[in-house]
Formats: sequence, C-alpha cells, structure tokens
Amino acid sequence: MNNDLIKIAQHFQLEGEIANVKPLGEGFINDTFLISTKGPSPRYILQRKNKKIFSPIPAMMDNIEKVCQHIKKKVVATGGDPMREAMTVIPSINGKLYFLDEQEEYWAVCLFIENTMAYEAAKTPELAYSGGKGIGRFQSLVSDLKEPLVNILPGFHDIRFRYGQWDKVLANDPVGRKAEVSAEIEWIESRKAEMLAFWALVENREIPTRVSHNDTKINNILFDKKGDVLCVIDLDTVLSSTVLNDFGDAMRTYTNTGLEDDENLENVSMDIQIFEAFTKGYLEETSWFLNSKEIEYLAFSARYITYEQVLRFLMDYIDGDRYYKIKSAAHNLARARAQYKLLQSMESQYGEMQQIVRKYIKL
Repeated sequence: MNNDLIKIAQHFQLEGEIANVKPLGEGFINDTFLISTKGPSPRYILQRKNKKIFSPIPAMMDNIEKVCQHIKKKVVATGGDPMREAMTVIPSINGKLYFLDEQEEYWAVCLFIENTMAYEAAKTPELAYSGGKGIGRFQSLVSDLKEPLVNILPGFHDIRFRYGQWDKVLANDPVGRKAEVSAEIEWIESRKAEMLAFWALVENREIPTRVSHNDTKINNILFDKKGDVLCVIDLDTVLSSTVLNDFGDAMRTYTNTGLEDDENLENVSMDIQIFEAFTKGYLEETSWFLNSKEIEYLAFSARYITYEQVLRFLMDYIDGDRYYKIKSAAHNLARARAQYKLLQSMESQYGEMQQIVRKYIKL
C-alpha cells in the first residue's frame, strides 16, 4: 500500500524526494496520509477525497483554492505569513488541483504546516474564546470574496430540503420503526413553523449568503505553539450559505457537556460559559460586517443547527440507518435523544444567550 501511495504522491508537484507515506488521523470522511520527504524539504498532506459525499470533486478543489488564495492575499497585506496562516494546495504535475487514479478515485495534496497544535474539544472558556476568534477571523477574511463558489453539498443545512426528506421517510416507514418513536416525531413537528420562519429569512436574503466553512469543530483550527490561532483547515465543505450555520454548529459541538450519543441524558446540557466565551471571540472578529438580522438570529442558529441534527438522526433511525455509521441498532435513536436534550437546554437558556450576543456586539 505504501508503494501505491508513493506512486500517487509522485503525481503532485512536491519538493524533494518522497521518503514515505503513512496514515494520518481517523479518516471519517476522507482517507488522509502524511507524506514525508528526504532532507530539508517540507512534508505534505495527501487525501483521497470522498466522492460519495462531495460532488463534483474538481469544483470542490476550485472552491478551496479560491478561498485559500483570497486569504493569502489578505495575510500578505497585513504582514503575516501566507504559508502558515492559510492552507496551500499543491497542484498535480499536469496543473490540476487533484489527481484522478485508474480506479477513478480523486486525490489532493496540501502543504503540512509544521509546529502547530490542534485540540479535539474546547473544554475551557479560554479555548472556546480562541475557537470563536478562529472561526470569526476566517469569516472576516473571506467576507469580501466575490468569486462564486460551487454548491458541492446541495441541501446542506436547508431545513426545507430536510423536511422533504423527512416527510418521505415518515410516509414510507421502511423498517417499521415509526410507531415506536411517536413522541420523538412530535419533537420535530412541533418546531417546524419557527424553523421554517428562520430559513425563509435566508431564502429571501434578509440573512445574506456569504462564504461559510460548514464544519466548525475546534480540531479544524490550527494553533501555533504559543496557543494563538494560525488558520482554519479542512475546507472541503466551504460554500456559499449563511455564516450563522458556522456559529450554530460550533455551539452544538463546543457547548455540549455530554457526548453526542450520550445514553445518560443527565450528562447533556449546554454550557453557557462556553457559549459566552466563543461568542465573545467570534464577535470580536465579525461584528463589523454582520447585518442586523444576522446578529438578531445568532443565538437562534445554535438551536436551529442542533434541531436539524435531531431531525437527521431520528430520520435515519426511522429509515433503517442508511446514512450514519452506527455501533448498535438503536445508536441513531440515542443520538437523536441526546441532541434533543441539548436542544432543550439551549431553549431554556435562550434569553441569556441573546443577552450575551447583545453584550458583545457593542465591542
């Protein structure tokens, strides 16, 4: 396998002779490898892109390159280091941003940024604040990017699209699970009106479309050895949508005191201190360009994205677990219940969440 990977890596414009190619990380979506070179040459990240999720891959790579080049220009203009403060996509030897192998698998390479740190979770307000700064800075840097991006994830975070899927699954009930989750179904149905009202603001552009990252886990932010934010990575999901999706999804993952699939629901709640710290860092970077509707619905976006995840986990359970990987027959149901507990915690603290936004928008 290593020899095969070396042959693939040789299709890219790398500096130096390749020493080895080894697996890197867990690879939930893409298969990721680290390319080491001989001598003083840099290291690289090699990825086999998941064409079942991202389509078309060439357009996705064009999106990534547009965003990276835009950020690099901004970094240079402010005296920063564009090779460390932005991802660098390495083209293939034929000039394309990817290599298509004989099995029609897509591969891409980027520069490995040395001397960095990453975190798997934001367990302290200080780290949450830094995460907010990181995502906010990314959004700020691309806020004036005018080049169109291809929507490589149609329907992503579009609740009207999700309801279309939901209604079909309920109508078909393919594995006969609908009757056992009638209470859970009511969770979804009782909130439809307010979720559609929010999405209508996106559809009519009162909440504008901007460049958004769409996968704002803290492990997609690189920090330098001093603990300062360097750059945001893993740009496969970058597209044009509302930036509130980024804030909401970050709050879904950062603030949860339990696990995403926690079976002990007493563990699960929203940590308001983490919410405040992230919000402070985020608004320090973004308050200058957000409009009044984005600010008004910033706190609501945490409820929106968490609700959407409840819907998707529950829908997949009813549909026979076709989308998410599961560890047990009831895994998706456990996920839905845990995310619903988080949603309830957000709803109970919503007034305080709004006050926090108003507090820091005055910065």
